[in-house]
Amino acid sequence: MSSHLRTLLFILALPPTQARAAPPVLTYTVDLTHRADDQFRVSLGVSGLSAANAVYQFASTAPGTYQVMDIGRYVREFEAFDAAGKSVPTERLSVNQWRLSDPARVRTIRYRIAETWDTPVTEHQVYLMCGTSLEADHALINPHAVIGYPTGMQRTPIHLRLSYPRDWRVGTALARDRAGEYVADSYDQLVDSPILLGRLSEAHTTVTGVPVAIYTYSKTDQITSTQLLGAMNGMLQAAGRFLGKLPVDRYTFLYHFEDKGAGAWEHSFSSEYVLPESPYTDSVGRQVTDIAAHEFFHVVTPLNIHSEIIEHFNFVTPVPSQHLWLYEGTTEWAAQKMQLEGGLKTPEQYLQTVITKMRVDRAAFDTSYSLRELAVTSYSDSGQKQYANIYQRGAVTAGLLDLRLLDLSDGRQGLRDLILALTHKFGKQRAFPESTFVDTLVAMTHPEIRDFFDRYVWDSQHLPVAEYYGKLGIRLVSDSLGRPDHFEIDAHPSQRQAMLREAWLGRRPREAS
Repeated sequence: MSSHLRTLLFILALPPTQARAAPPVLTYTVDLTHRADDQFRVSLGVSGLSAANAVYQFASTAPGTYQVMDIGRYVREFEAFDAAGKSVPTERLSVNQWRLSDPARVRTIRYRIAETWDTPVTEHQVYLMCGTSLEADHALINPHAVIGYPTGMQRTPIHLRLSYPRDWRVGTALARDRAGEYVADSYDQLVDSPILLGRLSEAHTTVTGVPVAIYTYSKTDQITSTQLLGAMNGMLQAAGRFLGKLPVDRYTFLYHFEDKGAGAWEHSFSSEYVLPESPYTDSVGRQVTDIAAHEFFHVVTPLNIHSEIIEHFNFVTPVPSQHLWLYEGTTEWAAQKMQLEGGLKTPEQYLQTVITKMRVDRAAFDTSYSLRELAVTSYSDSGQKQYANIYQRGAVTAGLLDLRLLDLSDGRQGLRDLILALTHKFGKQRAFPESTFVDTLVAMTHPEIRDFFDRYVWDSQHLPVAEYYGKLGIRLVSDSLGRPDHFEIDAHPSQRQAMLREAWLGRRPREAS
């Protein structure tokens, strides 16, 4: 008897409930048709819960935010019901957790949850770009701030139904099935996919053959997706050349322009922006492009290069990764460097950005904080005060790592080449070990790179900016108070300086990644 036939006979011999059992799916419905009270109405259809799923969990934080959020603070009227619609008692265990008294009976969980933008809290205000807004003509949904999950089911597939006005458009990187429901492989993927709905404009392009969409809400229609695409297109194509091929099959930009500005939040296949609205100008386009360049590069980190801590994210208790230098510092460096190599920024403009970041590092932050300490304390109040320096000193440090790699390899391998090699070594499905990642970097490059990390990432020693840029024939000039003031580019560098400078500008062949 063939193995296929034996398998079929075994399935047919199972009791009906076993033979027909389908993998569990969590089906959520979010009602956006009642917006006057600033509350999302959420219901979850579910069956087959056991004691292992008895606690319903809301997020205490979310990947890439590095802040305590405690979304349970916004929950109203949490209830559970059986198949007959009879109430199943629930008990609130903590700020983010509700216990189901008899999970096996539960077929529906319902609750209302307030939007984060307009709900006052006494501490840990959720960043606007990471929160939720529900207004007459639009809604912003960051799923972790609307939807929770039964414990033990973080990796369970999810279907999401949205009820909203017929004339609204929807912008998201989530896929839809034939029934029109949004689908995610897990809670992690759902949280990784913000949704912007309402009176939106949209525009589309391709980068290395990958479709890229832009959706924009502008409160008084002063900024459109078409305008933003016009401003960003050069950067997007430069990013494509910098990476060779985008490591995603789609990408979506979500823009929210109103009388509030906060920043942006990256995701694997999308990014979401909350920026102040003003009449569109070329200057506005350049500012948006600079921000977008950073978020767009996150398709590499952490999507394709991430530690085990991020791959198995703990929504209950925040666990920081010490490699924030990679996720944010290197990404901010790459946002500027890919524009330099793509000819969108001159060397003088790039170097002025370095000067600005150095001055902000010294003036606004505690320079005794190492990049590692900044990372591991990021969820604490003290760490939050230093957190923004990852975009300043973190980016300057990544730029020096680039120069060190170029110097040690005679211009054949810089940080860009190392990043591309890491995406091939690890990729979306394989996380790197948190504690031994630097060992991997040293093995892939040069023994001297360990000393670089010991001094400038694990410790907070003074950055050798003048020494490293001097290798390119670029001199750092300080003012009378010893503060970095500007760079001077030698018009007649030595042969080695010229060679390294050409490699730094992306004009020399590199090693194959």
